[in-house]
Amino acid sequence: MRLENKVIVVTGSTTGIGRAIADRCLREGASVLIHGLELDLAEATCRELDPKGQRCKFLVADLSNQGAPGQIREAALAHYGKIDGLVNNAAKVGTGKIESTTPEHFDSFINVNTKAPFFLIQSLLGELQKTSGSVVNIGSVNSYCGEPDLLPYSISKGALMTMTRNLGDTLHREFGVRVNQVNPGWILTENERDRKQEQGLPEDWPARLDRFFAPSGRIFYPGEIASAVVYFLSEEAGPVSGSVLDIEQHPMIGRNPEKEIPE
Repeated sequence: MRLENKVIVVTGSTTGIGRAIADRCLREGASVLIHGLELDLAEATCRELDPKGQRCKFLVADLSNQGAPGQIREAALAHYGKIDGLVNNAAKVGTGKIESTTPEHFDSFINVNTKAPFFLIQSLLGELQKTSGSVVNIGSVNSYCGEPDLLPYSISKGALMTMTRNLGDTLHREFGVRVNQVNPGWILTENERDRKQEQGLPEDWPARLDRFFAPSGRIFYPGEIASAVVYFLSEEAGPVSGSVLDIEQHPMIGRNPEKEIPE
């Protein structure tokens, strides 16, 4: 097991990619601090992923609040006594164009997608230094440009990628802490399935994707992102730091035209 006896904090881990990452970390021998916004969902996630309740604890906290990083640090130390890894997965996803985005709407993306990871790393840095730990930021292929109606989201993820490159160098040299990033492409999470149906796509839309968007015949599963994250968290990654891994299946990285399903 590649993460045996390690303690990993995974934000936004009650659904989707975050849940898959937490599950994979547990399967690889780690203890995990689950984080989310809904108490009942966090409790249920821990019960389902770790029925014996030995290696999965949870914390409910709004990452847009200034006190959240300290709460997460103290919760992890109270439960496990150390921190070996941080996965900044929690994110605000939503639409916005240059014509319609208000300052408040713009700030909501920056607060969760950029500032929260920054201050979480800052808060946990001392503990990560003790364990020669690892940070993995979950970005997006939209970091490079993004769809027209994903502008503030794309900006926030682009800033996160710059942070990863910068801290991947600085923290590795000065503190022995590695920082890397995974940029997922189009992922079939439960939220994405529901979101596309709300936008008018048929219930079976994942099976009807044009090969232009999914040359393999399908889009990615959350577990495939989790596999990449575990690599960066594990000793297998060696001294790799400041790297960004784009998980995509076609060359149009970050410049995705509107996704349509054929009639």
